[in-house]
Amino acid sequence: MARKLNDWIDSFLEFTENTEPRRSFRLWTAISTIAAMLQRKCSLPWGHFNIFPNLYVVLVGPSGSRKGTAMNLGYPFLRDLGIRLAAEAITREALIKDLKLSSNTQIDVQGRPLIHCSLTVHSQELTVFLGYNNLQMMADLCDWYDCKDRWTYRTKNQGTDELIGVWVNLLGATTPELLRSTLPPDAIGGGLTARMILVYEKRKAKSVTCPFLTKEELELREVLQTDLEQMLMLAGSFKVSQEYLDFWNQWYPAQDDNPPFSDTRLSGYIERRAIHALKLSIIANVSRTDDMVLKLRDLERAIGFMLDVEKRMSYVFSGVGKAKMADVLVRAWSYIALNHNVRTSDLIREFHNDADLEDMNAVIKTLEQMKVITIATIGNDPVLVYKGTKPMEEKYGIGG
Repeated sequence: MARKLNDWIDSFLEFTENTEPRRSFRLWTAISTIAAMLQRKCSLPWGHFNIFPNLYVVLVGPSGSRKGTAMNLGYPFLRDLGIRLAAEAITREALIKDLKLSSNTQIDVQGRPLIHCSLTVHSQELTVFLGYNNLQMMADLCDWYDCKDRWTYRTKNQGTDELIGVWVNLLGATTPELLRSTLPPDAIGGGLTARMILVYEKRKAKSVTCPFLTKEELELREVLQTDLEQMLMLAGSFKVSQEYLDFWNQWYPAQDDNPPFSDTRLSGYIERRAIHALKLSIIANVSRTDDMVLKLRDLERAIGFMLDVEKRMSYVFSGVGKAKMADVLVRAWSYIALNHNVRTSDLIREFHNDADLEDMNAVIKTLEQMKVITIATIGNDPVLVYKGTKPMEEKYGIGG
């Protein structure tokens, strides 16, 4: 059965145009939805390993940025097509049980039985799903990201059991503040966050007063679901074209000398950036065809997905650090950047619930030493004059 759409992701963006989330939130919802269809039935042989199309995508933004709304745009497709979903609030034991129950037998293109435990996590409150400083859950998710053939665990009764063909795909949403409270400081930059694609937006795209679906949009939804059903039937190994390999051989070595950013909190992500590119190449290919042959256009599109989201990724960790007042410092910086000239008394009043006078004086002194501000005097009142630059703001994840 032939596809009805030229490209599923583009059509999903068209279908959701009359909604309030920004394009990037809707785009990564579409990408995660395709990944959920492929499960562990599809893979890309890559040397000694197989690359599977699971992703850990986290939409990050303050309240009102419409990250949950974006996720809701993809959820009906997962539900209607019977994709196995984890509960949003769940214990480690229950999650492992869900994986066990999701075990299924498929037949790949060579006619051999394929056993796999494929599960998608769809959590609008990621902190509820992860729990606070839940190191064991985070360690499990790190293990599952690589889709091990066998994953062994110890049960409550001290026995052991194993899962065959683990595959976990995650789409979650949270705020920068909740992400910071959920993850221990030492986890930032490595471990689970290194495996996450963090999609940051500061505000919604627009206000939609008439969100009702037109006849054309309702018809497009049916076609979107029909093509997803086609994707759900895919199984087997992807191949790569020579043009794909030629470009890869140029792009991959260049990553060591030209990383997308210098933020050490994202060093773990940079190390796994190539794996993300391969996974996203699979998604880009399946979005437009069933041929399972990766072309140059698929790799270029995958890299484009990453480049766009990387522009704002540092903002996710604004205020994340081991310094006592890291969060207040970043928020004070943003406040001064927005207002340019701020009386010291106004700044202290603005943050009086978060820091005492001694801490605020330390924040002001730090910003001055960083050459972000200078201190002038108007009358008898000190005024903080903003001297920061756009490159400096981008380096430290200020704004958004």
